[in-house]
Amino acid sequence: MRWIMPDRNSARDFSLKCRNLIENLTYRELVRIPAVLHALGRLGPLLRCGLAGGVLVAAVTLPVVATAGFGAKTGAEAIGKIDSLLPNGQPPQTSYVYAADGKTLITAFYDEARKWVPLEQISPAAQQAMIAAEDSRFFEHNGVDAKGVIRAFVANQVTGEVHQGASTLTMQYVRNMLLTTAENPDDARAATEQTSSRKVREMRMAVELEKKVPKTKILEGYLNIAYFGHRAYGMHAAAQVYFSKLPKDLTVAEGAMLAGLVQAPSTYDPASTDKKTATERRDWVVDRMVQIKYLSPEAGAEIKSKPIALNVGTIPNDCAGVSAEHNDWGFFCDFMHSWWLQQPQFGATRAERENALRRGGYTIISTLDPGVQNMANTSVRSKEDASSSFAHGIVMMEPGTGKVRAMAVNRNYALDQSANGPNTNSAKRAAGIPGSYPNTVVPLLGGGDMSGYQAGSTFKMFTMLAALEQQLPLSTTLYAPGKVTTKYIVEPGGPASCGDKWCPSNASAGMTGAQTMWSGFGKSVNTYFAQLIQSVGAENVVRMAERTGLRWHNDVDREMAQPGRADGWGAFTLGVADTTPLEMAGAYATVAANGVYCAPMAVHSVKDPSGKPVNITPQCNQAVRPDIAQAAADAARCVTGSGAAKGSCGGWSTAPAVAGIVGRPVAGKTGTTDNNRAAWFVGFTPELCAASFFADPDNPFHSVGDWNSQKPIHAVAELLRDTLQGQEVRQFNAPPDLISYGPNGNRGGVLPGAPAKPAAPARR
Repeated sequence: MRWIMPDRNSARDFSLKCRNLIENLTYRELVRIPAVLHALGRLGPLLRCGLAGGVLVAAVTLPVVATAGFGAKTGAEAIGKIDSLLPNGQPPQTSYVYAADGKTLITAFYDEARKWVPLEQISPAAQQAMIAAEDSRFFEHNGVDAKGVIRAFVANQVTGEVHQGASTLTMQYVRNMLLTTAENPDDARAATEQTSSRKVREMRMAVELEKKVPKTKILEGYLNIAYFGHRAYGMHAAAQVYFSKLPKDLTVAEGAMLAGLVQAPSTYDPASTDKKTATERRDWVVDRMVQIKYLSPEAGAEIKSKPIALNVGTIPNDCAGVSAEHNDWGFFCDFMHSWWLQQPQFGATRAERENALRRGGYTIISTLDPGVQNMANTSVRSKEDASSSFAHGIVMMEPGTGKVRAMAVNRNYALDQSANGPNTNSAKRAAGIPGSYPNTVVPLLGGGDMSGYQAGSTFKMFTMLAALEQQLPLSTTLYAPGKVTTKYIVEPGGPASCGDKWCPSNASAGMTGAQTMWSGFGKSVNTYFAQLIQSVGAENVVRMAERTGLRWHNDVDREMAQPGRADGWGAFTLGVADTTPLEMAGAYATVAANGVYCAPMAVHSVKDPSGKPVNITPQCNQAVRPDIAQAAADAARCVTGSGAAKGSCGGWSTAPAVAGIVGRPVAGKTGTTDNNRAAWFVGFTPELCAASFFADPDNPFHSVGDWNSQKPIHAVAELLRDTLQGQEVRQFNAPPDLISYGPNGNRGGVLPGAPAKPAAPARR
């Protein structure tokens, strides 16, 4: 029998009649078509509703064979076991990071902005709009809408183009799940390839899914996985992006607009294209809602009479996405991100942990205190403007937990450095590299891969701790000359060298004389601590620094800190190694916490998408004995003007104003480097510890000047005062007499081999 193709107008009329015929068929009649055709051995009258080549038969029989299981070879080979067809896993979800109050959003991390919400948290209007737009017979079919397949086929033949699809919500959900949970590119391609075998597999999976999962759960899944444009996946993200509200609050008009987006988000996007197309699409959805009686004609007309009203919002992503209002939070966020990548509970590798953060849907309550952070940020910026090449920063931490309360620096956390000032490093400036001010994402405060800064005399703490551990009491007395020659070999002509020996000098003549640990630490006497490290062994001091949290950030420091090599590193006591405020806060917090070192902690709690807590505990250990820490804290009180509990501070100190500013017992240590290239202060009370620095991160040889050395001191003192205002005053534990004065109770003892005080000149 020879077929003759009718002209286009005739074909259109004939196809319209066929569509009417098919629309009136019941599902019972539809599912019997393949069996009848097979029994008769002929196509029957229905074939005449098709076009050449039997395409309509394929359109009719494909879904029915796929859903009814009529032994289709292709389907059987592609499908395999039913359980293996069902989508596995969960789609990617956004992880949200909040401040310590559990309410203030810092940022989010995601590949796809999605937060899974239960169906009851999506407005009924939005649910109905999606059903009307995508699958009006959703609650009637069994996963595949055979009538819809035939209708779409005929409609497309009428126009000669593809204008209608036949995928049900269930089929679309299956396809999206296969795509989003694909473990490799081949699986992703298989989920979307335009082949009949993919369609058969998708149909079969849809039917099997509906056998196992209620319709409401499938609808919930679809509404959480659909893409709405602007990187918004699911109704929760879409409601935020387009209307700045929760999905439970979406109106009919808003739900209709969102439902109209899913077929072509870019085409119908009202936020970045002409709203005319988006309005027409919204109105079409409203008309569909009227047709299936979700809306009255009057309500539909009312909605269509009004323009689309948007309230565009954003979902921040990564640390660079922190809001402009709280841009200073970006540096803490960067630390939190770095902390996360080190936690084994989120994956075996850094890549797995990154993937968990961006796809795992965690709720993360961080340790950042917004109030304390605001005070810290205000303080450093009031002392040094962001336009300065010098960075002035501060970190505050809780002793005994390691929880970081604030991280502030006079910089904007931003990727755009096009308007930055000139680099103070001439080589970098010549290479066209801008300075790191005012915008940078370099982790200037620690927690990342930056080398850091030399911290000067703050390192004397490690020498004192090592000496106390070797049973040298606080009363250990040494004569500190203006300059001392040590046993340590150095490069001739180098800093503080005399020949090939390290020969450090004191900062002022007023430091010359007999000193104890109390007075030597309070006055920061270099020649006292040069002798002390020589006595206890530089390697023991380096290991003490490691025990309290210091890490080596450059090749030179790593080489010098190696076992066997470290014993020759006498200059270590004067802070020649690079470190960060985060590390120094952790080290001094160890002293405040009676010797318990806790690694800097960025997170208070974590919950997975189901609300189940993830085990997050402080990483703490007893780094030094409690009595050693108490003794070190007693000496450190000399620095601040608080006065020691057990010994004399020698009449003056390097930061005597701190005690008056803080208004409660406080300890700490100043630090400056050679030629004033950096200035530091680390201060602590029993409750809190803060470390502040002042340096040029672009050029470590750029002198900060004497006048800037007071800024870290005041920044720490003021932040401790303001943070602790209104809280009960806590006292430091006084050290035992044994570690204060030694086994003989001597109020002063001289180390063997220490330089003797020069004899007074004879009278004439």
